[in-house]
Amino acid sequence: MTSKIPKPSSRSKSTAGENKPLSRREREIMDIVYRHEGVGVAEVLDELVDPPSYSAARALLRILEEKGHLSHRQEGQRYVYQATVPRTEARRSALSRVVRTFFHGSVEGTVAALLEDDLSHDELDRLADLVAAARDQEEAS
Repeated sequence: MTSKIPKPSSRSKSTAGENKPLSRREREIMDIVYRHEGVGVAEVLDELVDPPSYSAARALLRILEEKGHLSHRQEGQRYVYQATVPRTEARRSALSRVVRTFFHGSVEGTVAALLEDDLSHDELDRLADLVAAARDQEEAS
């Protein structure tokens, strides 16, 4: 006996890890959300450069929720939105996409490209320390 798998609806919620790309405006909103514990539409509008209308901001928050990047709770008459994924995890995921997309998965190529920028001696020293720590951790494993 085979069971039928229901088709997902076009408005079904997904998880943030499903690689749904964010628009520039959605990324701006996520930056605002990550700066706060919880954020309402008014706070988003206050911090956006060239903010959209109130209803457009609400729609963008709803889209981010449908994509799995936000959840909300109700406080009185307003919704308070928070990220569903910790910022460190979101950074790691975004960086992995950049490495795969622009550097064919090469971390070495990515770092080499970053080193082409003018870095101070202090920045280079901190990077050298990070590399040494990574080596030590690998040797300890």
